[in-house]
Amino acid sequence: MDAKDTVRPLGLLALQSRIKEALDDTFLETVWLQAEISELKQNPSGHCYLTLVEKDPRSNALVAKASAVVWASTWRMVKPYFAAQAGRPLEAGLSVLVRVQVSYSPVYGLSLVVYDIDPSFTVGQLELARQRTIARLQAEGMFDMNSQLELPPLPRRLAVISSATAAGYRDFMRHLEGNEYGFRFRTRLFQAVMQGTEAPASIIAALDAVAAEADAFDAVLILRGGGGAMDLVCYDDYDLAVNVAQFPLPVLTGIGHDHDYHIVDQVAHTHVKTPTALADWIVERFAAEAWQVESLLQRLHLAVRSKAVRQQGVIDALALRVAHAATTRHAAASRDLTALSQRLTRAAADRHTDALRRLDALSQRLSRAATDRHADALRRLDALALRLDAVDPQRALDRGFLIALRNGRRAAAAAAFALGDRLTLLFRDGAVEAQVRAVQPSAADLPPAGDFPSAADLLPASDLPSAG
Repeated sequence: MDAKDTVRPLGLLALQSRIKEALDDTFLETVWLQAEISELKQNPSGHCYLTLVEKDPRSNALVAKASAVVWASTWRMVKPYFAAQAGRPLEAGLSVLVRVQVSYSPVYGLSLVVYDIDPSFTVGQLELARQRTIARLQAEGMFDMNSQLELPPLPRRLAVISSATAAGYRDFMRHLEGNEYGFRFRTRLFQAVMQGTEAPASIIAALDAVAAEADAFDAVLILRGGGGAMDLVCYDDYDLAVNVAQFPLPVLTGIGHDHDYHIVDQVAHTHVKTPTALADWIVERFAAEAWQVESLLQRLHLAVRSKAVRQQGVIDALALRVAHAATTRHAAASRDLTALSQRLTRAAADRHTDALRRLDALSQRLSRAATDRHADALRRLDALALRLDAVDPQRALDRGFLIALRNGRRAAAAAAFALGDRLTLLFRDGAVEAQVRAVQPSAADLPPAGDFPSAADLLPASDLPSAG
């Protein structure tokens, strides 16, 4: 006899009613739940509907998902409070700590009713992520890379990454171009989104555009005129920090207000507090150089004038002595002494003229030295660009070499691979994915050229592209 003949089956409603009773008995009170918001929709009625998820921290794979609702009466209080305390609105991608009541409906299934959201948890999670990013950059040896580049003493050609409508950019340009000394600079704006989740990718794209014309610039400037603390979280992004750290030109940043100090600031060559402060910093470098030149010229003029005064005093004293002697000597001797006095006067005038000529020559040498110093700085910058170009991996690929990558990193020796490892071979025109079948200890143990496996032998059939 079948089990279905002896046991009366449950209806769907009866089953779900049992589930509801079990959940109601288990979750008599609200619970605090940690999750990530993957979707947020505000209904015209005022209710807010959330999709909460949990991901595996190692693989980032989705392991749990649930729907949640914040009723309009709660949303009106929770939404502004969270934004005020956290400095940013509730949005997809945030890790949150929410107080929920578990609810189950036979028609709509499981749902969570949100009664509160703790903003301090979200802020703390972002700070933890920031510290992990700093530690990773330090471990990878990138933290001080850009600061080791040599900034020209007088950076005049400036690539500026900012938004054309940003107040910080306008303030920077007003201070730079309206400087009291009349210094002139050549600037070029590379526009980018400067806040929010789109900012890192947008700024990286602008950096790539500058890098394509790196020889045309002395430095690149990243400007953002302040904002809320959470508006500037994008400047703690790992990918953006890596691009700044590895950039071939010195990167100067003026981001945020006095209390802001982001990871991008830390890996940049030079950091100042605001765009205006960065403009003043650049102008002051030129002013300091001009002051040194002017000071040296003034010292030279004073030295020559002092020497001329001393020489004139000697001449005057000698003339008095000659005049006194003339009064006590014979008229003929007086004429001789008068002639001698005239000769001395001409000699003094000649010495004075010679001193002025040497002063002019020294001024010209000083001017040429300043010009040579600037030219030398430009030559050293060009040499550095050539050195960077010489070690460009793309140059090696263009010459016919290939580069082997293991787990995304370059492998310099066969010993870096083990059987079964996945590797990527970079060629000039593309990349090949392969799997290690054998590791030979030396080139002498390699099989004959005709015995090398093909790409079809190296990759599983499931990984090979189809004929279409």
